[in-house]
Order: sequence, then structure tokens, then C-alpha cells
Amino acid sequence: MAAYSRIEVALEMKRTGIVPVFYHSDAGVCIEVLKACYEGGLRVFEFTNRGDFAHEVFAELNKYALKNLPGMIPGAGSVVDPGTCSLYLQLGANFIVSPVLNEEMAKICNRRKVLWSPGCGSVSEISRAEELGAEVVKIFPASSVGGTDFVKSVKGPMPWTNIMPTGGVEPTEESLKKWFDAGVYCVGMGSQLFPKEAISAKDWNQIVAKCKQLVEIFHRIKH
Repeated sequence: MAAYSRIEVALEMKRTGIVPVFYHSDAGVCIEVLKACYEGGLRVFEFTNRGDFAHEVFAELNKYALKNLPGMIPGAGSVVDPGTCSLYLQLGANFIVSPVLNEEMAKICNRRKVLWSPGCGSVSEISRAEELGAEVVKIFPASSVGGTDFVKSVKGPMPWTNIMPTGGVEPTEESLKKWFDAGVYCVGMGSQLFPKEAISAKDWNQIVAKCKQLVEIFHRIKH
């Protein structure tokens, strides 16, 4: 069972502005990264469903968060089918992010009041996702579907749309300002937030510092 409702998750996405996106096959590494994000001030964490036994890694991650990180909201990303969606909900995923728009996944998440953020690449897909109850839609890969210009074009006729771009967002003030000025709700950020060399060296302090820097940039931009 999810510990946070879709409304709580959506509000926290907006409040913190940055959703870190990460996968590693080692649960210990994932926990250290989760802790670093938490210490850095981030509160929504997308674990991507990438490798074999990924759901087992997520189970360990979520159990750790529930016991040790009050207010941390782990969810699952890269989920593309209803079966995998149900699997992660049983493990307590607080939200589901997908690169595709799958209507059966919407039904499964809505039954449990869990936030579902489908990947969309057109205004028609976004509109359909919203009809199906999506509070936040993901545009992916954000840079390939039109970047900030696409966001502005959507927000014109559909100002109520909450957009989370992933892919093409950089951990710099210039990049974040560009996206938030265009009207995004929050941004997803993966490899640029978690350099391979930092993960290999287990330099968790570097990740903490990067997260803190991003939080500070976000607050400067929004306030």
C-alpha cells in the first residue's frame, strides 16, 4: 500500500520541484543514493524499473525509506505494462511513472488513489492522459519532443496541464530557469545528477551537495 496519496505526491513534486531518477542493481547503492537525496533536501524519488529483479531492489529501498526517512516518497518509473504496475503497487510504490500512455495502468493506479504520470509526446496524448486522471504528465524525451517550446505551446491552450520533463534537463540555473519559465510543474533528472564516477567511488557527499545546490537554485527561481 502506498504511504502517500496521489494528491500528497503531486503537491510534494510541486513544492520541491526536482524529481531524481535513478537505478542500480545493488540495493545498498540505491539506499545510499536515496539517503543522499534526502539529506540534500529532495523528497520525491523515482526508482527506474530497468534490470532483472528491479522490483526486489525497490522493495528494499521502500522499506528503508519507511523506517528511516520520514517524508521521503519513493515511486517507480519506466513501468510500461499493467502487470509490472500492479507489482510495484504491491510493494508500496507511491507513484508510477511511465514512458508510455497505457490506459489499463491508469485504471490500476486510480483504483488505489496512486499518482500515475504517463509519458506523452503530443497535445492529444496529454489531453487523453488528463481524461484518464493524470495529475502530472511526463514528456519524454523532453528535448526530442520540442523542449521548452513544446511546453509553452501546450500551456497556451491548456494552462491547467502539469508537465514534468525528463531527458534534456541539466543541473544548472540556466537550464532549470528555462524550463520553469516555460511553465513546467517539476522536472525529472537522472544521470546528470548522479555522475558515474561518484557512484563508482561511493562519493555520496558529492550527490548530497548536488541536490542541495539544485534545491537552492529552484527556490531562487520560484521565489
